[in-house]
Amino acid sequence: MTALKPLLHTDGSPSQMFELRHHDAQLVADPSRVVLRPFSITAEPRGTAYGIMTRAERIVKTVLALSDAECRRYLDAVDGDFFGRHWQTHSIFIDRFEQVRNLIGGLDNVNEDHAKLIGAYFSHEYSYAAAAVMNPSIVVHPDQSGVIGGAVKFVLSLRTVGEGHISSISFREGLATPDGNFTLWPETPFAIAATTDNHNGEGGPVAVRRHDSSPLSGVVIFPITRAQKNGLEDLRLVRFTEDDGAAYYVGTYTAFSGRDVGCEMLTTERFSEFDLTPLRGAAAQHKGLALFPRRIDGRYTAIGRLDHESLYFMQSDDRFTWNYGKRIMQPKYLWELVQLGNCGSPIELDEGWLLLTHGVGAMRQYSMGAALLDKRDPSKVIGRSREPFLTPVDETREGYVPNVVYTCGALKVGEMLLLPYGVADSSVRFVSMRISDLLATLK
Repeated sequence: MTALKPLLHTDGSPSQMFELRHHDAQLVADPSRVVLRPFSITAEPRGTAYGIMTRAERIVKTVLALSDAECRRYLDAVDGDFFGRHWQTHSIFIDRFEQVRNLIGGLDNVNEDHAKLIGAYFSHEYSYAAAAVMNPSIVVHPDQSGVIGGAVKFVLSLRTVGEGHISSISFREGLATPDGNFTLWPETPFAIAATTDNHNGEGGPVAVRRHDSSPLSGVVIFPITRAQKNGLEDLRLVRFTEDDGAAYYVGTYTAFSGRDVGCEMLTTERFSEFDLTPLRGAAAQHKGLALFPRRIDGRYTAIGRLDHESLYFMQSDDRFTWNYGKRIMQPKYLWELVQLGNCGSPIELDEGWLLLTHGVGAMRQYSMGAALLDKRDPSKVIGRSREPFLTPVDETREGYVPNVVYTCGALKVGEMLLLPYGVADSSVRFVSMRISDLLATLK
């Protein structure tokens, strides 16, 4: 058990702090986590030994000219280098060959070995978590079978960053217990990119699915559309329950094109198939929208930003359209004076809606606090943190973006809160706390 150092209010009086349990578990960048991804070879037609053709056509022509024995020998060499590093390698090569065939046409009656080798030339390894693992979210697992004693299985989403600083979404599973402890289940030795069927890369909804042979901890969702080109960032997951009891998972995230940002929504029932849908409206142009876990007064409800610095209460009849709302919190205390934002979806309690927040203070330091919203009318703030309960300290200060602690969601387990959080845009750590202790600090 580790207590936070005491903080002072601006008037010099001691703030009301409480004890956090800092866990030893830490998730860090891991260059060994690789997936097979399409390797796009594009070029204008040019003169080659085979005539005027593109580079892709030249590669295919050369492979098709190999004898069966030559092709088998080189495919064996590729297997020797890469086969043990991936799951279903040959299946992925065949899938890639089919994509190439659809792209350049022809390629009928190609035997299996030649098809696999062509697919290998248009594939490459990508280390999706080589640079960073950060900004987690956590929700109740859709499968709670076999759980006893108040424990809860969970799904943890992670923002993983690889070559080119491209952000993707990956997952871990685990079990949390009412005493504040938790266990992460082991990762699979292989990771497989989620796939989509012939999407042209333009805007609009996209459906992706995880490979039938891949467990959830082995799936990675990469950018697909042009709006997502440079990353899927900071997924805020929540288990959403409709008025008729039907439940599914939604999560907003930032799609980054390399120039523009937009808010999009992931929807899934059991983390096997995922719909990625761009949002519409004024709030869709801002980061950090987070949905409540159920409708309020028959309407979808969310907390988000509309002015880059304050928190707004918003409602909509369409969960893909979010426009203007009521400002409920703006920067007030020194630790949040630059800007405020949410840290995931509000958590329903008997006392009201618990909203975790982040604030940016001097030296662009990100810290975490909380607010309590009225149960019946969440546009009313009952109390908020005068001081943050989690701030960067020496061991959590350094990283790709220093002086940042940040989360996209926490999990209520009995009377405890399990909070995974990103450290300096580089790694993920975990704390747990008693909810009543946190509420007692909100004024």
